[in-house]
Amino acid sequence: MTPGSNIPLSAARVTVDVSAPVRLDVSGLLLTADGKVRSDDDFIFYNQPAGPGVSYRSGGGTAPDAVTVDTAAVPPDIEKIVVTASPDAAGQTFQGIEPTATIRDADGGAVLATFTPPQLGTETALVVVEVYRRGGAWKARAVGQGYADGLAGIATDFGVTVEEPAAAPAAPAAPPQPVAPPQPAAPPRPVAPPPAPAPGAGKINLDKGRVSLQKNQTVSLVKGGRPLLSQVRMGLGWEPAFRGKDIDLDASVIAYGPQRNHIDSCYFGKLTILNGAVKHSGDNLTGEGGGDDEVIVVDLGRVPQEVTGLVFTVNSFSGQKFTEVAKAYCRLVDAATDEELVRFDLTGAEPQTGVMMAKLVRQFSGEWDMTALGDFVKARTVRNMVDPGARAL
Repeated sequence: MTPGSNIPLSAARVTVDVSAPVRLDVSGLLLTADGKVRSDDDFIFYNQPAGPGVSYRSGGGTAPDAVTVDTAAVPPDIEKIVVTASPDAAGQTFQGIEPTATIRDADGGAVLATFTPPQLGTETALVVVEVYRRGGAWKARAVGQGYADGLAGIATDFGVTVEEPAAAPAAPAAPPQPVAPPQPAAPPRPVAPPPAPAPGAGKINLDKGRVSLQKNQTVSLVKGGRPLLSQVRMGLGWEPAFRGKDIDLDASVIAYGPQRNHIDSCYFGKLTILNGAVKHSGDNLTGEGGGDDEVIVVDLGRVPQEVTGLVFTVNSFSGQKFTEVAKAYCRLVDAATDEELVRFDLTGAEPQTGVMMAKLVRQFSGEWDMTALGDFVKARTVRNMVDPGARAL
């Protein structure tokens, strides 16, 4: 899903879990038509894990916290349930640890949608998604609205008195964790703008031709209102920083499922994965010559539905650092027309042996988003890139 998009719920009971590279505190708030709780009993979190139609489950630090909504049991005067998240560590922001919300059928476990709020910065708490009633039916909407004053800021904004939940006894599944102190009388101000009214809003698309991305920018692979589902080539190139010195880098792509689970990796030692939907051109041992050094072809229309993310990486198996590389870039090309769609030039380098260049993420609507990463890690092989790649999704 993209910010502002919504889906109808095909299950009466849904679970929303929110995962991130760090432990999160997840909660749910039951809101009436005026956007407020009826009382503090409508704030469902680790110290108050159950309310009318809504329950909280701790992951215990080894699995994501989750909020389950039984739409049939939600009181008629409640119009929406918002699911929020904040890092467990005091003062930590969401910058670089963007969370992913997964909406599931609470009974069967089937994934109904996933959502990762893009380009977060100083936010210390988020309204991630909301489950809401519209015309007698239930839907879920991707929100991604951030707050700079933590979970207490969100709770206060929705009418909760934060001192009372903080003093309640802890649930057996998790040790007590203090809620942030009460906020001043002035209402907290969201640091992020309200969610966009339509899917893909606020992102670049391909309608105006070739897109040049900067680090952390995202382009929606949509042209003329239709998702690009043809065959594309991800070309990765580099040049030695010092003339006459060869440099052997290896380009790879790692495929992940909706829980950031590793599905497969395509690299010089395994040139085809996902039943031929992803193919590698083979190894370039020097980096010499013009044009792309290594190419990975992705047939977006044939990528299995179980694959929701692809992370493109470059590694130096021989141990040379990226400070010895010049002009590293990646570019997405329409394989049918040879038209360059998206380009990301890596500016600056770090003395590391691996870099995550870009990611492709499948949205619930079927479209793919490409985000420029440019994140350096200590990793000489694609195997060592699997965990950093999962955290980047």
